[in-house]
Amino acid sequence: MQLDITIAFFILGALATLIRSDIQFPKALYQSLTLFLMLAIGLKGGVALSKYGSMALLPQSLLVIGMGLIIPLIAFPILRYIGQLKLEDAASIAAHYGSVSIGTYAVAVAFLEAQGISYEAYFPLFVVLLEIPAIAVGIALARRSGTNLKWRTLIHEVFCNQSLVLLVGALIIGYFWAERIEGVTPLFFNLFHGVLALFLLEMGMLAASRLKELKQMGNFMLAFGVFMPLIGGLLGSILGLQMGLSSGGATLLAVLGASASYIAVPAAMRVAIPEANQSLSITYSLAITFPFNVLVGIPTYALFTYWLSN
Repeated sequence: MQLDITIAFFILGALATLIRSDIQFPKALYQSLTLFLMLAIGLKGGVALSKYGSMALLPQSLLVIGMGLIIPLIAFPILRYIGQLKLEDAASIAAHYGSVSIGTYAVAVAFLEAQGISYEAYFPLFVVLLEIPAIAVGIALARRSGTNLKWRTLIHEVFCNQSLVLLVGALIIGYFWAERIEGVTPLFFNLFHGVLALFLLEMGMLAASRLKELKQMGNFMLAFGVFMPLIGGLLGSILGLQMGLSSGGATLLAVLGASASYIAVPAAMRVAIPEANQSLSITYSLAITFPFNVLVGIPTYALFTYWLSN
């Protein structure tokens, strides 16, 4: 299985940081690339919903939400009782792993398209649905310690964060303006892989810059950051096949189950669980799980799905 060209940009970014190259990404450019990917994914999903959407999506959507609730409940006792993390940190990290990574999803889509594997085009709907359940579970777990919440601020962070607003907004635009999508196709669809390559270049640099933190965290952190995605990926693959999804669709659901948020959940957790070490959560999701998924995980989940379906 040949390495996708976009992944090569991730490796280039990591190597550039490791050899201490002076390459620098303007913060505004990184934010722009992130916003672009969210809009492109949402628009594509909205157009697909306008063509293929039906009531059959309702039970599938409920099952996906259920997966978003279950994964943090699996992660929490591992972090709390095996990793010996304090309750607030365990709850926060568990919430990160129950949510999704837009970047990982984008890489998975590029991988499937490069391999010629078809998938359900309405999948961005599931990406949106998985943004919130894990946050709710993380809050519920943290409340066991008597954490006081600023509910108004929290609700704003959860429902008005940039990823949710842009994904939902783009889904709606794509759904209602599907027949006029040609006007923005050259930007949001034709340039998708090129923008993803730039995004992964920056993510490679960012992940490599956090490697020093891994040396201070111990073996458990590295093991959890690798094995938890495998657990979530296997769960997603099994669920996807049971839902009747195509092989590509089940692979994408495995990727959603395996990924860890580094955009929406950190913002919500800063408000919901201020006692938690948010830097620790980001290191788990960004320095360990994201590189693992991009380099090894996505092809592995595709193999999971192939073996299970046969």
